[in-house]
Amino acid sequence: MDQPTKIVLVDINIPFIRLVMIMIKFALAAIPAMIAVSLIIAVLMMALGGLTGSGNFMWMHSGRPY
Repeated sequence: MDQPTKIVLVDINIPFIRLVMIMIKFALAAIPAMIAVSLIIAVLMMALGGLTGSGNFMWMHSGRPY
């Protein structure tokens, strides 16, 4: 079997404007991903809060017990 060919990347020539466009595309693609991740975390936190009963609304009574 042939030996795999090793390739060494020495230099990439990307114009500055093209590099800026790539970064803008990455930023725009990250927005829906961040929304999806935050929704998943919110659902998990609501489930965890519901299981532990941490929503006792003490702030409605100025910190005094019922």
